[in-house]
Amino acid sequence: MDDQAMVRVGLRMILEAEADVEVCAEAADGAEATAMVAAHTPDVVLMDIRMPGMDGLAATREVLAAHPGTRVVILTTFDDDEYVYEALRAGASGFLLKSADGDTLIDAVRVIASGEALLAPEVTRRVIERFAAGSATVSPEEHVPSPEAVGDLSEREVEVLTLMARGMSNQEIAQELWVSATTVKTHVSHILTKLGVRDRVQAVVEAYDSGIVVPRG
Repeated sequence: MDDQAMVRVGLRMILEAEADVEVCAEAADGAEATAMVAAHTPDVVLMDIRMPGMDGLAATREVLAAHPGTRVVILTTFDDDEYVYEALRAGASGFLLKSADGDTLIDAVRVIASGEALLAPEVTRRVIERFAAGSATVSPEEHVPSPEAVGDLSEREVEVLTLMARGMSNQEIAQELWVSATTVKTHVSHILTKLGVRDRVQAVVEAYDSGIVVPRG
């Protein structure tokens, strides 16, 4: 979903070159994007942030409120931390700059479609930590998460969530904790269920917002 026709044509060409990817619709603004999602219920939406009328942030909120099974990847030329963080808070599952190459774009769509979240890129980690740090009122040494924030998370699940917040993959977490990747996957599944979120990005945003995880200085 992008207001520039040439950008949409380029994205469609890249995506349709892949046998396992089908482009079902495109839109020039946020209102049209929400209508196209309602009509086609795609697995993944590539959403620009700045569009005429309803912008990408508002469209993301509306799409996910009406179609929680659809996942949104924010795709923009604006390497702006505030926009990215707000997009993640709105429910986006990932973020890519339009300067990313075709292989990166395809990989991102496949990752998001598989139910994962695009947390690995450095820009996403930087955004989450920067804006969470801006709202922190105590130092990491003084910080103790409230019982309400921790909820039903076990000590190990908090540990896994903290490593997720650093942008680690399941395999990297497994190596860090000396457990199997399958065990980590189980922990991640429990964390998502207990926090009431659908993917890793939202779990990390919730962890920072609620105080379960405090940004490193």
